[in-house]
Amino acid sequence: MALKTIGKPDHSTDDPTRVGIERTTVLVAVGIYRQVRHPLYDSVLFLAWGAALKSCSWLSIVLSVGASGLIVATAKVEEAEDVKLFGQSYLQYMKKTKMFLPFTI
Repeated sequence: MALKTIGKPDHSTDDPTRVGIERTTVLVAVGIYRQVRHPLYDSVLFLAWGAALKSCSWLSIVLSVGASGLIVATAKVEEAEDVKLFGQSYLQYMKKTKMFLPFTI
């Protein structure tokens, strides 16, 4: 909800590569975004690892490691786009906020 209300998406652009919340024009750093930069990706990580640990097998661990790698790579690409879009304010946000897990080093 914060991405829609605070982020002020701009739907007037014709960029087909950006949909919905990707059209955010204001950096959102409140709510869950105050703690982590990628809460949506966190949920996928927790789902993958929860499923892997529930039926702990080599296959489930390998799939979770693979999913984790892809999620981290996707987040890195997204952050590069965010730096281009929001500039210095996003770089400052990255210094203050964890990528995935709050309260980690």
